[in-house]
Amino acid sequence: MNRRENLKLLFTGTLASGLLLTNCKPEDKQADLSPKISGGTPGGRIEEEVLRDQRLLSETFFSEEEKKKLNVLVDIIIPADDESGSATDAGVPDFIEFMMKDSPSYQTPVRGGLMWLDSYSNDHYGKLFLELSEKERIEIIDKIAWPEKAAPEMKSAVTFFNILRNLTATGYFTSEIGFGYLGYKGNTPNAWDGVPEEVMKKHGVELPEKYLAHYLKPEERGIVAVWDDEGNLIG
Repeated sequence: MNRRENLKLLFTGTLASGLLLTNCKPEDKQADLSPKISGGTPGGRIEEEVLRDQRLLSETFFSEEEKKKLNVLVDIIIPADDESGSATDAGVPDFIEFMMKDSPSYQTPVRGGLMWLDSYSNDHYGKLFLELSEKERIEIIDKIAWPEKAAPEMKSAVTFFNILRNLTATGYFTSEIGFGYLGYKGNTPNAWDGVPEEVMKKHGVELPEKYLAHYLKPEERGIVAVWDDEGNLIG
């Protein structure tokens, strides 16, 4: 089983109890199923919350160098495969950028972890993390991706990578690409064609022929029916 499948199982196992985000208050873990507002985050918010969303979206936390490292890291965690795109394809870096501002408690461990990568890379390979080969990068990640195997002196780096992995999985599996990979359909409306004919016959009733042209059709779902003063359907 590959890394993507492991993350998929981990994420789907947490859907009933909330997302993978850590260090959140219980009320923060409630799923927001309300509609989206234009240019912002999921809607159904009061005016103050909308203004806060817009303020956070206008701010920038990561530097350009940090963004480059973040792009590399999230694609190491969830790379593209034959079924779907990578974490960067799903817009995960933008999600993590927003989370840094929405939950400031993430800022120090994540920024500190990105700095640690350069420090460790320079000490052991003589170059910065982004200058490493893919093989060298994975060698470092392997030292912090397995908490039970990690050396004691790696504790802070392990914490950083756990946070990053949780954020990456949450961002990915709540994106359009991630939903498609999970096969999640959500509350998808179906088309109702009226009471089945066999049920109508069983009860000795039938649909009045004059109304047949007006009965619900999927393509006319948004049209509101019009009735006259005597209760007759007219359109």
